[in-house]
Amino acid sequence: MAMNSKGLLEFGTEVFHSLGRGSFFIDGPIFSKLKYFVTCHHQNIEYILKTNFSNFPTAADSDAWKVQRRIAHTSFTASEFKDLLSNMSSKVVEEKLLPLLAHVAENESTIDLQEVCSRFAFDINMNAVFGVHENYLSTELPSKDLAEATAKVQEAILYRHIMPMFLWKLMRLFNIGWERETTKAFKIIDAQLYHLISQKRKHLLQGIKSFDLFNNISSLPNKNDEKFLRDSMLSLFFAGKDAIASGLIWFFWLVLSTPAVETKILEELKLLFSSKKRQLLETHEWPYVFDARDLGRLVYLHAAICESLRLYLAVPLNSITVLKEVVLPDGNLVTPGVQIIVSNYSVERMPWIWGEDCLEFKPERWIDDDGLLIRHENMSKFVTFNLGPRTCLGKDMAFTQIKAVVTTVLFNFEVEVLEGQYIFPKPAITLHMEKGLNVKLQKRVI
Repeated sequence: MAMNSKGLLEFGTEVFHSLGRGSFFIDGPIFSKLKYFVTCHHQNIEYILKTNFSNFPTAADSDAWKVQRRIAHTSFTASEFKDLLSNMSSKVVEEKLLPLLAHVAENESTIDLQEVCSRFAFDINMNAVFGVHENYLSTELPSKDLAEATAKVQEAILYRHIMPMFLWKLMRLFNIGWERETTKAFKIIDAQLYHLISQKRKHLLQGIKSFDLFNNISSLPNKNDEKFLRDSMLSLFFAGKDAIASGLIWFFWLVLSTPAVETKILEELKLLFSSKKRQLLETHEWPYVFDARDLGRLVYLHAAICESLRLYLAVPLNSITVLKEVVLPDGNLVTPGVQIIVSNYSVERMPWIWGEDCLEFKPERWIDDDGLLIRHENMSKFVTFNLGPRTCLGKDMAFTQIKAVVTTVLFNFEVEVLEGQYIFPKPAITLHMEKGLNVKLQKRVI
C-alpha cells in the first residue's frame, strides 16, 4: 500500500478485481494492534450505512453533527432557500464565471479549469453558508487567504489519517512540518469565521433576515457557543464546496474526452435554446444562460452527470468504526477495534455491480427504453451521496449548481483539453486532479 500510495484508489480497485470478491482484511503497521477491513461489497455497505447504522459510527457522528444536519435540513427543505440558491447559481455563472471565461477565450490564453471550478465552488458556498460575496472569479484570479487556508487544513486531515497519531501530535507539539502549516491556516480561518459570526449576530439583532445557512443560528441550542458555530459553518462549507468543485471538473474531463456524449448534450441544449430563443435573445446577448427550471427537464444531461458522479465521486473512501461484533452480509466477522474502510470509489467500478462495461462513461445506462431516467434500480447501488442517515442533504442542490455551470460553459464555448496531460486523482480526502486540467477556450458558433 505504501508503494502505491499515490494511486491508492486504483490499487484498491485492482485488488478487489484480482481477489474476485468485495472485501479483504489488512493488518496495520508492525507492532501495532490496528486491523482494517476494506470493502466495496454493496450489501455490506447498505448494512453498515443504513440497516445497522448505529453499530458503525464515524468520527463525525456526535450531538454536534446531529445539530449541523438539522441546520442543513431546515434550510435545504425551505422553498425560499432553494429558490435563492438556484438564482444565486445563475447569477454567479452569468456575472462572474462567464466574464472570466470570455476573457480567456478573447485573449486565446490557457487556464486551469480545475482552479476555475474550485473558485466557483468557493464563491457559491461562501454565499450559501455565510451570505458573503467574495468575487473570487474575477479576471485577475485574486488570491484569498480563506480559500488557501481551507485547502491547507484538508491536506492536514489526510496526513492525520495516514500518519501514526503520536507522530502528528508530536509535530503539533513542536509546531513543525504539516502541523505548523495547519496551525497558521486555522488562525486565518478562525479570524475570518469569527468575524463573519459577529456580523451575522449584528444582522439578527437588527432584524435583517437572510436565507443563507447561517440564518438558522437564532434557533440553535448552542447559539452562544462560538466554537460550535465556527465548526458547524466550516463543516457545511467544506461539504458543499468540495462536492461541487470535484463534480464539475471530472464531468468536464469525461465529457470532453467523449465527443459522442458532448454532441448529445449539445443537441439537447440546442433544442432547449430553440424553444426559448426569443426569450433568451430579448434578455441576453452572447454568452447565454439557461433558466435552472428548464435544465431540470434535460434527461441526457442529468444522466451524464449521474454517470460522471458514479465514476468520480467526491468522497472516494469512508472510514467507520465498529461498536459490537457482527457478521456482515458477505460472511465476514468484524469486531470492535477493526477499522472499516468503505471504498466508494471501487463500488462504482465493480463489474458484478454495474456490469462488464462499468469503467465506460456511458450516460445511457441511466435512461430506459422509453427515454426516461432510471432511478430506483441504479440509485440502490449509487453511493456517491452516501446511504441511510448520512445521505447528503445537498444532493439536489449539487445537481442544480453543476447543471448551471456545465450547460453554460459547453453551450457557449468550445473547450480544448491541451495534449500531454496525465490526468489522475490527487491523494486527498475529496477527489480532485493531481495537476489540474489545462484548457483553451473559444466562442462556440451555434
